Amino acid sequence: MHFDVISLFPEMVIQAASYGVTGKAIENKIVGLSAWNPRDYTTDKHRTVDAKPYGGGPGMVMKYQPLADAVTSAKNSQNCQNKKVVYLSPQGKVLNQALLSSITDDTEQLILVSGRYEGIDERFIETICDEEWSLGDYIISGGELAALVVIDAVTRLLPDVLGDENSAKQDSYSDGLLEFPHYTRPEKLNQGNVPEILLSGNHAEIARWRTKQALGRTWQKRSDLLKHNKLTTIEHGLLEEFKREVQLRYRNE
Repeated sequence: MHFDVISLFPEMVIQAASYGVTGKAIENKIVGLSAWNPRDYTTDKHRTVDAKPYGGGPGMVMKYQPLADAVTSAKNSQNCQNKKVVYLSPQGKVLNQALLSSITDDTEQLILVSGRYEGIDERFIETICDEEWSLGDYIISGGELAALVVIDAVTRLLPDVLGDENSAKQDSYSDGLLEFPHYTRPEKLNQGNVPEILLSGNHAEIARWRTKQALGRTWQKRSDLLKHNKLTTIEHGLLEEFKREVQLRYRNE
């Protein structure tokens, strides 16, 4: 997988991506990362990448040609078939785990366009971009942070990136549910003890407990996810068991 980021601040992207899981994946050549500055594709002495919007209004709009030329250079830099150009925009599809997972299946080169100012020329979106993605229903100053989120989230899903191949599979949202709670040493604290089931060594019961906790947490914190998740009969039973335990705990407090 090769990531290309079109950005007015390429150093910001390269430097931030050099840490943690993403940095290690780049170092191990599991993924590649390049950044392309639209200013390098301008033709005037001021290296102008933006202009006032037609029809008036506040702010500036990024121009078509520098962005288009930067994307062309990015595409030509990689000899692969499956390329996708994504504009990071508050008007795009809201990112979720399923969308990110689908990228790992059929995309060899992911080109992420980081907008700035008031936006970018609509003709670029219509003719160059394959999709628009959004972090959520809010505005940030530019697409660089969104690009870094996408790079990190996709990278951790790739084979050989995480130390344990099951880590990504157990993450929140990987199966449409929030993740179960985790505990580590010491076994006992003033703030509470590790649940006894996790100390039992009974892997079947531990798996059952974790599934029940994942279902319960999702019900408590993100019940909307359950509407889109078809639970099995066993999962329904575990969720009802969790609810009864919560009710009993409240009565005893």
